[in-house]
Amino acid sequence: MEPFKNAFNADMIANMARHLSDAGPFDAARFQALATDGLNALELKARSHHIADALQVCLPDDFFKASAQMIAALHPSEDDEGWVGKAAEHGIRGWAMMPMGEVIARRGLDHFDLALDTLAAFTPRFSAEFDVRPFLQADQARAMVHVSRWAQHPNPHLRRLASEGTRPRLPWGMQLKALIADPVPVLPILERLRDDPSDYVRRSVANNLNDIAKDHPDLVAQIAMDWLLGASNDRKKLVRHACRTLIKAGHPGALAAFGYAPPQLSARFTLSPETARMGDDVEMVLTLQSTGKTAQKLVVDYVLHYVRAGGKTGPKVFKWTQTTLAPGATCTLTKAHKLREVTTRRHYAGLHRIQAQVNGQAVAEATFTLSRNG
Repeated sequence: MEPFKNAFNADMIANMARHLSDAGPFDAARFQALATDGLNALELKARSHHIADALQVCLPDDFFKASAQMIAALHPSEDDEGWVGKAAEHGIRGWAMMPMGEVIARRGLDHFDLALDTLAAFTPRFSAEFDVRPFLQADQARAMVHVSRWAQHPNPHLRRLASEGTRPRLPWGMQLKALIADPVPVLPILERLRDDPSDYVRRSVANNLNDIAKDHPDLVAQIAMDWLLGASNDRKKLVRHACRTLIKAGHPGALAAFGYAPPQLSARFTLSPETARMGDDVEMVLTLQSTGKTAQKLVVDYVLHYVRAGGKTGPKVFKWTQTTLAPGATCTLTKAHKLREVTTRRHYAGLHRIQAQVNGQAVAEATFTLSRNG
């Protein structure tokens, strides 16, 4: 698949220049020269920043005029067709909106309400969740007035902006430290959107709650318990996705919300081979025997304690499976863990420990040695 960064190219810049020129005074030739100079050497976000720099030079200095000109250059359609790819023939949408939103974020704090209204106009044509964050940081109460209005908007992209823009720990985005410390102001927004007809919006609500769970796990576990009462299948799916980090971490409250009690069982866990090399599969066999008197819902994960530099270890939880174990019954589960190089983790030789985890509790463990020798 072609890298997303390649959407920022000379053709897109020329199309932006044409639509912005049609919407008002705009030095299209200068913009194209500035925006394309050195563009191909840059990665995705740097390309957007570079085009935003060129826009700032070529748009009117007056923020009201610049905002109106960008809005006038937008594609007339408010659906999401064309988000990935070039700007559309009849107006700007898709990746070309990313540097335009950045210009609003850079220049709009002194025109707070107009800037947020402009980002709302942009959003149906490309997401603006990164660009609303400086406004939430600068004046959260004032920005939340807009967020509340977006949460009630008929367009699903605006409703999603209400939840995605307020994520405390949005990947690639500015952290919202006030909401990290106290997420309560955003909870009414999430509750309003929890049964949204759009899965696109509901998934954003789940991701917001998952962010909150990293700093306030007990709060999100209680929300899960409350939201699951009389929940539809869509809401159950949302809550499960929201609690994914808590469930992997074995948070008792989150597990209890989904009916996972402390397990009553005995376990035997084996690994092979005892010594493995990069590229090998470590075969795991877990045998569980119920000691309970009733059927047990089980969520099974495994925790690999990776050897790190200096001989220290660090855990990472991997999902395994879910099952139900009848009273007195035995089940055997198998899984292969692939030892592959990844860009996010360096593997070190040494003794690695794997714990089998059931309903958040370690029930058995075994070890293997990773050898870097060929």
